[in-house]
Amino acid sequence: MKKINVGLIGFGTVGSGLAQTLYEQKDRLIRKTGAEFVLARVADINIDTLPGQFSETVLSNNADDIFTDPEIHVVVELIGGMEPARTFLLNAIKHGKHVVTANKALLSVHGKEIFEAAVANNVEVGFEASVGGGIPLIKSLKEGLAANKIEAIMGIMNGTANYILTKMTDEGIPFEEVLKDAQEQGFAEADPTYDVEGIDTAHKLAILMTIAYGKYVHLDDINTEGISNIKPVDIEFAREFGCRIKLLAISQNHGSHVEARVHPTMVPDSQMLANINGAYNAIQFTGDTVGNVLLYGLGAGMMPTGSAVAADVVDIGRNILHGSVNRVPALSYLPENIGTPEITPMSALTCPYYFRITAMDNPGVLATISTIFKNHGISIKSVIQKSRNEHEPVYIVIHTHLANEEAVQEAIAELDNLEVCTQPTVKIRILTDDE
Repeated sequence: MKKINVGLIGFGTVGSGLAQTLYEQKDRLIRKTGAEFVLARVADINIDTLPGQFSETVLSNNADDIFTDPEIHVVVELIGGMEPARTFLLNAIKHGKHVVTANKALLSVHGKEIFEAAVANNVEVGFEASVGGGIPLIKSLKEGLAANKIEAIMGIMNGTANYILTKMTDEGIPFEEVLKDAQEQGFAEADPTYDVEGIDTAHKLAILMTIAYGKYVHLDDINTEGISNIKPVDIEFAREFGCRIKLLAISQNHGSHVEARVHPTMVPDSQMLANINGAYNAIQFTGDTVGNVLLYGLGAGMMPTGSAVAADVVDIGRNILHGSVNRVPALSYLPENIGTPEITPMSALTCPYYFRITAMDNPGVLATISTIFKNHGISIKSVIQKSRNEHEPVYIVIHTHLANEEAVQEAIAELDNLEVCTQPTVKIRILTDDE
Protein backbone atom coordinates (compact mmCIF):
# COMPACT_ATOMS: atom_id res chain seq x y z
CA MET A 1 0.00 0.00 0.00
CA LYS A 2 1.25 3.47 -0.92
CA LYS A 3 2.15 5.73 2.00
CA ILE A 4 1.82 9.49 1.99
CA ASN A 5 4.38 10.71 4.51
CA VAL A 6 3.67 13.96 6.31
CA GLY A 7 6.19 16.22 8.05
CA LEU A 8 4.66 18.58 10.61
CA ILE A 9 6.27 21.79 11.87
CA GLY A 10 4.57 22.80 15.12
CA PHE A 11 2.80 20.36 17.44
CA GLY A 12 0.64 22.98 19.15
CA THR A 13 -3.14 23.19 19.27
CA VAL A 14 -3.79 22.82 15.54
CA GLY A 15 -0.80 20.55 14.96
CA SER A 16 -1.99 18.09 17.58
CA GLY A 17 -5.48 18.35 16.06
CA LEU A 18 -4.09 17.34 12.68
CA ALA A 19 -2.12 14.47 14.22
CA GLN A 20 -5.17 13.23 16.08
CA THR A 21 -7.31 13.45 12.94
CA LEU A 22 -4.85 11.44 10.84
CA TYR A 23 -4.59 8.84 13.63
CA GLU A 24 -8.32 8.49 14.28
CA GLN A 25 -9.33 8.55 10.62
CA LYS A 26 -6.55 6.30 9.35
CA ASP A 27 -8.77 3.40 8.26
CA ARG A 28 -11.40 5.66 6.76
CA LEU A 29 -8.77 7.49 4.71
CA ILE A 30 -7.41 4.16 3.46
CA ARG A 31 -10.89 3.18 2.31
CA LYS A 32 -11.36 6.54 0.62
CA THR A 33 -7.94 6.92 -1.04
CA GLY A 34 -6.23 3.54 -1.07
CA ALA A 35 -3.25 5.08 0.73
CA GLU A 36 -2.03 5.34 4.30
CA PHE A 37 -1.40 8.86 5.56
CA VAL A 38 1.50 8.70 8.00
CA LEU A 39 2.74 11.40 10.35
CA ALA A 40 6.38 10.54 9.74
CA ARG A 41 8.19 13.51 11.29
CA VAL A 42 7.45 16.36 13.69
CA ALA A 43 9.65 19.39 14.32
CA ASP A 44 8.95 21.43 17.44
CA ILE A 45 11.31 23.32 19.73
CA ASN A 46 8.93 23.29 22.70
CA ILE A 47 8.24 19.58 23.27
CA ASP A 48 10.39 16.57 24.17
CA THR A 49 7.93 13.75 23.55
CA LEU A 50 4.85 12.95 21.49
CA PRO A 51 1.71 11.15 22.69
CA GLY A 52 2.05 7.37 22.82
CA GLN A 53 0.07 6.68 19.65
CA PHE A 54 2.80 8.47 17.66
CA SER A 55 5.66 6.29 18.90
CA GLU A 56 6.88 5.69 15.33
CA THR A 57 6.91 9.39 14.48
CA VAL A 58 10.38 10.95 14.52
CA LEU A 59 10.53 14.08 16.70
CA SER A 60 13.25 16.72 16.34
CA ASN A 61 13.77 20.41 17.03
CA ASN A 62 15.10 21.13 13.54
CA ALA A 63 12.74 21.73 10.63
CA ASP A 64 15.58 21.04 8.17
CA ASP A 65 15.27 17.37 9.11
CA ILE A 66 11.86 17.40 7.43
CA PHE A 67 12.94 19.31 4.32
CA THR A 68 15.91 17.04 3.63
CA ASP A 69 14.08 13.75 4.23
CA PRO A 70 13.46 12.29 0.75
CA GLU A 71 10.58 10.19 2.08
CA ILE A 72 8.47 13.19 3.12
CA HIS A 73 5.78 14.09 0.57
CA VAL A 74 3.91 16.90 2.34
CA VAL A 75 5.20 19.52 4.80
CA VAL A 76 2.63 21.12 7.10
CA GLU A 77 3.51 24.46 8.73
CA LEU A 78 1.47 25.24 11.85
CA ILE A 79 3.65 27.59 13.88
CA GLY A 80 2.01 30.82 12.71
CA GLY A 81 3.57 34.26 12.43
CA MET A 82 5.71 35.67 9.62
CA GLU A 83 9.15 34.27 10.42
CA PRO A 84 10.44 31.64 10.48
CA ALA A 85 7.17 30.33 8.93
CA ARG A 86 7.83 32.09 5.60
CA THR A 87 11.37 30.72 5.40
CA PHE A 88 10.20 27.22 6.32
CA LEU A 89 7.57 27.17 3.58
CA LEU A 90 9.96 28.49 0.96
CA ASN A 91 12.63 25.96 2.00
CA ALA A 92 10.14 23.11 1.81
CA ILE A 93 9.04 24.24 -1.65
CA LYS A 94 12.67 24.57 -2.78
CA HIS A 95 13.20 20.94 -1.72
CA GLY A 96 10.26 19.87 -3.89
CA LYS A 97 7.82 19.28 -1.03
CA HIS A 98 4.14 20.03 -1.23
CA VAL A 99 3.11 22.36 1.59
CA VAL A 100 0.05 22.97 3.73
CA THR A 101 -0.45 25.91 6.07
CA ALA A 102 -3.12 27.52 8.23
CA ASN A 103 -1.15 30.77 8.32
CA LYS A 104 -3.58 33.46 7.17
CA ALA A 105 -1.37 36.36 8.26
CA LEU A 106 1.56 35.04 6.24
CA LEU A 107 -0.51 34.40 3.11
CA SER A 108 -2.21 37.81 3.24
CA VAL A 109 1.20 39.51 3.19
CA HIS A 110 3.62 37.09 1.47
CA GLY A 111 1.16 34.90 -0.44
CA LYS A 112 2.29 36.08 -3.88
CA GLU A 113 5.89 35.04 -3.18
CA ILE A 114 4.87 31.65 -1.78
CA PHE A 115 2.42 30.77 -4.56
CA GLU A 116 4.84 31.83 -7.27
CA ALA A 117 7.61 29.71 -5.70
CA ALA A 118 5.25 26.72 -5.64
CA VAL A 119 4.46 27.16 -9.34
CA ALA A 120 8.17 27.39 -10.18
CA ASN A 121 8.85 24.13 -8.31
CA ASN A 122 5.66 22.33 -9.46
CA VAL A 123 4.39 21.65 -5.95
CA GLU A 124 1.02 22.29 -4.35
CA VAL A 125 0.03 24.71 -1.61
CA GLY A 126 -2.91 23.78 0.63
CA PHE A 127 -4.37 26.50 2.84
CA GLU A 128 -7.98 25.55 3.57
CA ALA A 129 -7.51 26.08 7.31
CA SER A 130 -6.34 29.68 6.85
CA VAL A 131 -9.93 30.93 6.51
CA GLY A 132 -12.92 29.72 8.46
CA GLY A 133 -11.37 26.88 10.47
CA GLY A 134 -13.32 23.75 9.65
CA ILE A 135 -15.64 25.42 7.11
CA PRO A 136 -14.65 24.33 3.55
CA LEU A 137 -14.62 27.87 2.19
CA ILE A 138 -11.58 27.75 -0.04
CA LYS A 139 -12.48 24.45 -1.68
CA SER A 140 -16.01 25.72 -2.29
CA LEU A 141 -14.71 28.92 -3.84
CA LYS A 142 -12.01 27.25 -5.97
CA GLU A 143 -14.02 24.28 -7.18
CA GLY A 144 -17.72 24.40 -6.32
CA LEU A 145 -18.08 27.95 -7.62
CA ALA A 146 -15.52 27.71 -10.43
CA ALA A 147 -18.12 28.52 -13.13
CA ASN A 148 -19.19 31.74 -11.41
CA LYS A 149 -18.09 35.33 -11.54
CA ILE A 150 -17.96 36.14 -7.83
CA GLU A 151 -19.90 39.35 -7.41
CA ALA A 152 -19.60 39.72 -3.64
CA ILE A 153 -18.06 38.26 -0.48
CA MET A 154 -19.58 39.10 2.87
CA GLY A 155 -19.33 37.46 6.23
CA ILE A 156 -18.43 37.02 9.86
CA MET A 157 -14.89 35.66 9.86
CA ASN A 158 -13.74 36.01 13.47
CA GLY A 159 -15.33 33.95 16.22
CA THR A 160 -13.85 36.00 19.06
CA ALA A 161 -15.34 39.27 17.82
CA ASN A 162 -18.66 37.58 17.12
CA TYR A 163 -18.71 36.02 20.61
CA ILE A 164 -18.07 39.44 22.18
CA LEU A 165 -20.76 41.21 20.15
CA THR A 166 -23.25 38.41 20.87
CA LYS A 167 -22.68 38.67 24.64
CA MET A 168 -22.96 42.45 24.48
CA THR A 169 -26.22 42.15 22.55
CA ASP A 170 -27.85 39.39 24.58
CA GLU A 171 -26.69 40.46 28.05
CA GLY A 172 -25.97 44.17 27.78
CA ILE A 173 -22.42 43.72 29.07
CA PRO A 174 -19.75 46.32 28.17
CA PHE A 175 -17.01 45.39 25.73
CA GLU A 176 -14.23 45.34 28.34
CA GLU A 177 -16.09 42.87 30.57
CA VAL A 178 -17.01 40.54 27.72
CA LEU A 179 -13.43 40.58 26.44
CA LYS A 180 -12.13 39.54 29.86
CA ASP A 181 -14.69 36.72 29.95
CA ALA A 182 -13.69 35.61 26.44
CA GLN A 183 -10.03 35.52 27.49
CA GLU A 184 -10.83 33.46 30.57
CA GLN A 185 -12.78 30.97 28.45
CA GLY A 186 -10.05 30.72 25.83
CA PHE A 187 -12.04 32.42 23.05
CA ALA A 188 -9.68 35.41 23.01
CA GLU A 189 -5.90 35.69 23.14
CA ALA A 190 -4.05 37.50 25.93
CA ASP A 191 -3.38 40.16 23.28
CA PRO A 192 -6.72 40.32 21.43
CA THR A 193 -5.76 43.12 19.04
CA TYR A 194 -5.88 41.06 15.84
CA ASP A 195 -9.35 39.73 16.70
CA VAL A 196 -11.13 42.81 18.03
CA GLU A 197 -9.53 45.37 15.70
CA GLY A 198 -10.50 43.44 12.58
CA ILE A 199 -6.96 42.52 11.49
CA ASP A 200 -7.55 38.76 11.60
CA THR A 201 -10.71 39.22 9.53
CA ALA A 202 -8.79 41.35 7.01
CA HIS A 203 -6.18 38.57 6.62
CA LYS A 204 -8.95 36.17 5.67
CA LEU A 205 -10.74 38.56 3.34
CA ALA A 206 -7.48 39.18 1.44
CA ILE A 207 -7.11 35.45 0.82
CA LEU A 208 -10.72 34.96 -0.29
CA MET A 209 -10.61 37.98 -2.60
CA THR A 210 -7.43 36.71 -4.25
CA ILE A 211 -9.14 33.42 -5.10
CA ALA A 212 -12.48 34.98 -6.03
CA TYR A 213 -11.15 37.63 -8.41
CA GLY A 214 -7.86 36.20 -9.65
CA LYS A 215 -6.00 39.24 -8.27
CA TYR A 216 -3.29 39.25 -5.61
CA VAL A 217 -4.94 41.15 -2.74
CA HIS A 218 -2.60 42.27 0.05
CA LEU A 219 -3.55 42.94 3.66
CA ASP A 220 -2.72 46.62 3.10
CA ASP A 221 -5.44 46.84 0.43
CA ILE A 222 -8.18 46.34 3.01
CA ASN A 223 -9.70 49.20 5.01
CA THR A 224 -9.98 47.83 8.55
CA GLU A 225 -11.89 48.97 11.63
CA GLY A 226 -12.53 47.05 14.85
CA ILE A 227 -15.21 46.74 17.52
CA SER A 228 -13.45 48.14 20.60
CA ASN A 229 -15.41 51.42 20.42
CA ILE A 230 -18.82 49.73 20.33
CA LYS A 231 -20.83 50.46 23.49
CA PRO A 232 -23.99 48.78 24.86
CA VAL A 233 -25.88 51.95 23.93
CA ASP A 234 -24.98 51.34 20.26
CA ILE A 235 -26.32 47.80 20.59
CA GLU A 236 -29.58 49.16 21.98
CA PHE A 237 -29.99 51.73 19.24
CA ALA A 238 -29.29 49.03 16.65
CA ARG A 239 -32.10 47.00 18.19
CA GLU A 240 -34.44 49.99 17.79
CA PHE A 241 -33.51 50.08 14.09
CA GLY A 242 -34.24 46.33 13.75
CA CYS A 243 -30.55 45.45 13.44
CA ARG A 244 -27.72 43.61 15.18
CA ILE A 245 -24.12 44.80 15.10
CA LYS A 246 -21.64 42.40 13.50
CA LEU A 247 -17.99 42.71 12.48
CA LEU A 248 -18.28 42.10 8.75
CA ALA A 249 -15.81 41.54 5.95
CA ILE A 250 -17.29 42.97 2.77
CA SER A 251 -16.12 42.92 -0.83
CA GLN A 252 -18.21 43.96 -3.82
CA ASN A 253 -16.96 43.26 -7.33
CA HIS A 254 -17.57 46.27 -9.57
CA GLY A 255 -15.69 44.81 -12.52
CA SER A 256 -12.93 47.38 -12.97
CA HIS A 257 -12.48 47.75 -9.20
CA VAL A 258 -13.38 45.84 -6.03
CA GLU A 259 -14.33 46.90 -2.52
CA ALA A 260 -12.21 45.59 0.35
CA ARG A 261 -13.34 46.53 3.85
CA VAL A 262 -13.75 45.20 7.38
CA HIS A 263 -15.78 47.13 9.94
CA PRO A 264 -18.65 46.94 12.45
CA THR A 265 -21.93 46.89 10.58
CA MET A 266 -25.58 47.14 11.57
CA VAL A 267 -27.18 44.13 9.89
CA PRO A 268 -30.99 44.01 9.53
CA ASP A 269 -32.60 41.20 11.53
CA SER A 270 -34.11 39.91 8.28
CA GLN A 271 -30.67 38.89 7.02
CA MET A 272 -29.19 35.52 7.97
CA LEU A 273 -25.86 37.03 9.01
CA ALA A 274 -27.63 38.97 11.76
CA ASN A 275 -28.49 35.67 13.41
CA ILE A 276 -25.03 34.07 13.42
CA ASN A 277 -24.09 34.18 17.08
CA GLY A 278 -21.48 33.03 19.56
CA ALA A 279 -18.08 31.94 18.27
CA TYR A 280 -19.48 30.82 14.90
CA ASN A 281 -18.46 32.12 11.49
CA ALA A 282 -20.59 32.50 8.37
CA ILE A 283 -19.47 33.63 4.94
CA GLN A 284 -21.71 34.40 1.97
CA PHE A 285 -20.50 34.22 -1.61
CA THR A 286 -22.61 35.73 -4.38
CA GLY A 287 -22.06 34.25 -7.84
CA ASP A 288 -23.57 35.48 -11.06
CA THR A 289 -24.80 31.96 -11.82
CA VAL A 290 -25.53 30.39 -8.44
CA GLY A 291 -26.76 33.43 -6.49
CA ASN A 292 -26.09 33.55 -2.76
CA VAL A 293 -24.32 30.67 -0.98
CA LEU A 294 -23.86 30.79 2.81
CA LEU A 295 -21.35 28.56 4.62
CA TYR A 296 -21.53 28.32 8.41
CA GLY A 297 -19.56 26.65 11.17
CA LEU A 298 -16.82 26.90 13.76
CA GLY A 299 -14.08 29.14 12.48
CA ALA A 300 -11.35 28.01 14.86
CA GLY A 301 -10.38 25.34 17.37
CA MET A 302 -8.14 22.32 17.59
CA MET A 303 -10.28 19.74 15.80
CA PRO A 304 -12.22 21.91 13.29
CA THR A 305 -8.98 23.49 12.06
CA GLY A 306 -7.18 20.14 12.22
CA SER A 307 -9.94 18.74 10.02
CA ALA A 308 -9.33 21.45 7.40
CA VAL A 309 -5.56 20.87 7.42
CA ALA A 310 -6.14 17.12 7.02
CA ALA A 311 -8.44 17.78 4.05
CA ASP A 312 -5.58 19.58 2.28
CA VAL A 313 -3.17 16.74 3.06
CA VAL A 314 -5.65 14.23 1.64
CA ASP A 315 -6.27 16.31 -1.51
CA ILE A 316 -2.55 16.57 -2.18
CA GLY A 317 -2.10 12.86 -1.42
CA ARG A 318 -4.77 11.95 -3.96
CA ASN A 319 -3.09 14.12 -6.59
CA ILE A 320 0.26 12.47 -5.89
CA LEU A 321 -1.29 9.00 -6.19
CA HIS A 322 -2.88 9.80 -9.55
CA GLY A 323 -0.11 11.92 -11.03
CA SER A 324 -2.30 15.01 -11.15
CA VAL A 325 -0.33 17.53 -9.13
CA ASN A 326 -1.75 21.05 -9.53
CA ARG A 327 -4.82 19.72 -11.32
CA VAL A 328 -6.66 22.56 -9.54
CA PRO A 329 -4.54 25.74 -9.38
CA ALA A 330 -3.90 26.86 -5.81
CA LEU A 331 -5.69 30.16 -6.39
CA SER A 332 -8.32 28.78 -8.79
CA TYR A 333 -7.04 30.90 -11.71
CA LEU A 334 -4.06 29.78 -13.77
CA PRO A 335 -0.94 31.55 -12.44
CA GLU A 336 -0.37 33.48 -15.66
CA ASN A 337 -3.88 34.92 -15.42
CA ILE A 338 -3.56 36.38 -11.91
CA GLY A 339 -3.14 40.16 -11.86
CA THR A 340 -3.19 43.16 -9.55
CA PRO A 341 -6.49 44.51 -8.21
CA GLU A 342 -7.86 48.01 -8.40
CA ILE A 343 -9.29 48.66 -4.93
CA THR A 344 -12.34 50.90 -4.60
CA PRO A 345 -11.35 53.91 -2.46
CA MET A 346 -13.33 54.11 0.78
CA SER A 347 -14.18 57.70 -0.09
CA ALA A 348 -16.39 56.34 -2.90
CA LEU A 349 -18.48 54.10 -0.61
CA THR A 350 -22.20 54.90 -0.38
CA CYS A 351 -24.46 53.36 2.29
CA PRO A 352 -26.76 54.37 5.16
CA TYR A 353 -25.04 55.39 8.40
CA TYR A 354 -25.66 55.43 12.13
CA PHE A 355 -24.16 58.32 14.10
CA ARG A 356 -23.96 58.60 17.89
CA ILE A 357 -23.14 62.17 18.80
CA THR A 358 -22.44 63.08 22.43
CA ALA A 359 -23.33 66.73 23.03
CA MET A 360 -24.50 69.17 25.68
CA ASP A 361 -28.27 69.56 25.66
CA ASN A 362 -28.22 73.26 24.80
CA PRO A 363 -30.75 75.17 22.72
CA GLY A 364 -29.94 75.08 19.01
CA VAL A 365 -27.54 72.13 19.16
CA LEU A 366 -29.75 69.84 17.10
CA ALA A 367 -30.25 72.58 14.52
CA THR A 368 -26.49 73.09 14.26
CA ILE A 369 -25.91 69.35 13.77
CA SER A 370 -28.66 69.17 11.15
CA THR A 371 -27.11 72.07 9.27
CA ILE A 372 -23.72 70.32 9.18
CA PHE A 373 -25.31 67.21 7.70
CA LYS A 374 -27.24 69.29 5.16
CA ASN A 375 -24.09 71.16 4.11
CA HIS A 376 -22.36 67.85 3.38
CA GLY A 377 -25.27 66.46 1.39
CA ILE A 378 -26.26 63.89 4.04
CA SER A 379 -29.99 63.23 4.26
CA ILE A 380 -31.33 62.36 7.71
CA LYS A 381 -33.83 59.51 7.96
CA SER A 382 -34.52 59.71 11.70
CA VAL A 383 -33.22 61.30 14.91
CA ILE A 384 -33.37 59.91 18.44
CA GLN A 385 -32.32 61.88 21.51
CA LYS A 386 -32.00 60.06 24.81
CA SER A 387 -32.58 62.11 27.97
CA ARG A 388 -29.93 62.12 30.69
CA ASN A 389 -29.45 64.01 33.94
CA GLU A 390 -29.63 67.78 33.72
CA HIS A 391 -26.33 69.47 32.77
CA GLU A 392 -24.94 66.18 31.45
CA PRO A 393 -24.24 65.45 27.77
CA VAL A 394 -26.90 63.57 25.83
CA TYR A 395 -26.71 61.05 23.01
CA ILE A 396 -28.10 62.29 19.72
CA VAL A 397 -28.50 59.37 17.34
CA ILE A 398 -28.97 59.96 13.64
CA HIS A 399 -29.91 57.35 11.04
CA THR A 400 -29.20 58.57 7.51
CA HIS A 401 -30.35 57.66 4.05
CA LEU A 402 -27.63 56.66 1.59
CA ALA A 403 -24.60 58.86 2.18
CA ASN A 404 -21.11 59.17 0.73
CA GLU A 405 -18.17 58.09 2.94
CA GLU A 406 -16.04 61.12 2.08
CA ALA A 407 -18.88 63.48 3.00
CA VAL A 408 -19.46 61.51 6.21
CA GLN A 409 -15.82 61.84 7.27
CA GLU A 410 -15.90 65.58 6.60
CA ALA A 411 -19.11 65.97 8.61
CA ILE A 412 -17.65 64.02 11.55
CA ALA A 413 -14.56 66.22 11.59
CA GLU A 414 -16.80 69.30 11.74
CA LEU A 415 -19.03 67.81 14.44
CA ASP A 416 -16.08 66.84 16.63
CA ASN A 417 -14.79 70.42 16.46
CA LEU A 418 -17.97 71.77 18.03
CA GLU A 419 -17.49 72.90 21.63
CA VAL A 420 -20.80 71.32 22.62
CA CYS A 421 -19.68 67.85 21.43
CA THR A 422 -17.94 66.23 24.38
CA GLN A 423 -16.81 62.90 22.87
CA PRO A 424 -15.76 61.75 19.41
CA THR A 425 -18.68 60.92 17.15
CA VAL A 426 -19.26 57.20 16.61
CA LYS A 427 -20.32 56.05 13.15
CA ILE A 428 -21.45 52.57 12.11
CA ARG A 429 -22.30 51.65 8.55
CA ILE A 430 -25.68 50.03 7.96
CA LEU A 431 -26.21 47.12 5.59
CA THR A 432 -29.14 47.53 3.23
CA ASP A 433 -31.66 44.72 2.77
CA ASP A 434 -30.62 44.19 -0.86
CA GLU A 435 -26.91 43.62 -0.13
